[in-house]
Amino acid sequence: MDFNAYQKALSSQLRGVECPFPEQELAERLARVRDRMAREDFGALLLTDPSDIFYLTGYSTFEVSVHVALVVTQEDLLLQVPSIEMGPAMVTTRVARVSGYRWEGIGEVLEPLVQALNDGVETVGIDAWHGSLRHGVLESLKARMASVRFLNNGGLLKQIRIVKSDAEIRSLRESARITAEGLRAAVAAVQPGVTDNDIAAEGARALLEAGSEFMSMQPIVVTGRRSSVIHCNHKRTVVQEGDPVFLEFGSAWHRYTAPMMQTVVAGAEPSSEMRKVHDGCRRVVDTLLASVRPGVTFDQAAQDAERALQPLAGKVFFSGVFGYTVGAQFPPSWVEGSGFIARGGNMEFRPGMVFHLPICLRIPGQWGIGCSETILVTEDGAEPITDNPWTLG
Repeated sequence: MDFNAYQKALSSQLRGVECPFPEQELAERLARVRDRMAREDFGALLLTDPSDIFYLTGYSTFEVSVHVALVVTQEDLLLQVPSIEMGPAMVTTRVARVSGYRWEGIGEVLEPLVQALNDGVETVGIDAWHGSLRHGVLESLKARMASVRFLNNGGLLKQIRIVKSDAEIRSLRESARITAEGLRAAVAAVQPGVTDNDIAAEGARALLEAGSEFMSMQPIVVTGRRSSVIHCNHKRTVVQEGDPVFLEFGSAWHRYTAPMMQTVVAGAEPSSEMRKVHDGCRRVVDTLLASVRPGVTFDQAAQDAERALQPLAGKVFFSGVFGYTVGAQFPPSWVEGSGFIARGGNMEFRPGMVFHLPICLRIPGQWGIGCSETILVTEDGAEPITDNPWTLG
């Protein structure tokens, strides 16, 4: 049985049974995208970001290193997957037209795409800044379709995805619940003499037991001096008495992730300096909770947060991003990328936006302390959907 026969067999048995959203939800999303395409004069979109494809179809897989594409026109929808992904395409989507190619034959992707895009299309919108769009595929399409213009779509889909539907918010709340379960288990495992791997293992077990799918990032656990280095993870390091242990977890529920950071001190009272930095994290988050509300720009909220951070600014390293949007994502990151609370952001907050506030302050070579919340923007302001205990013990 080849992948075409496999497609037919699965289609008759399991078509769309694991699609996380009802047809009406996906139809409304597609209608919004097509309306924006018409206003911005795109005859077609060529989407390759797995999260964008998921948003419009429900397509979900743990294998995101292969070429997958979704062609959107006003009349048609074509999902293109490799042979090894025909199963997920059948089970997680209801897309009528699914085109397969041999996993080992990447050149086979071109002809179906040319046919889908050559049907009276003059302008094709692409996400030119996303790594999923392969240079070879794009250049080959341009060579075969000299009369068609391939233009950056300016994050067209991200502009729509940034405001979450009720169904998406429900998934994010479920993720927040599971994330908390994992963090509680990890915190309980923190003591001198264990390793950061031991703590990560307990947290991961709890996340999976509570219902998490495969995660966009695995649990992050670092201790002692390694916690002062951004984006380290567990590496068989023994926890010493008095070490701060930094934890950042994010479970996945229908691919939606609501992350949270905590820091706890192992087997001793936190030092006054640790408390001061921890209080700084809390001060920044509280400032953002007060600043984030409909009509305020991302830049304004960032300026407020900078003022709250100022007493520690010369002592600690901070990334400069006070918040980033989260939603449905795939490895290697849970960052949605549709919006950032940072200087220069002229977009305004709107109800339905969801942000992780990743406030981690690091003293280089010594330690770092991070505490965060994931928040929902409502008509009245910012609502934390995570439940950080805000303690160091």
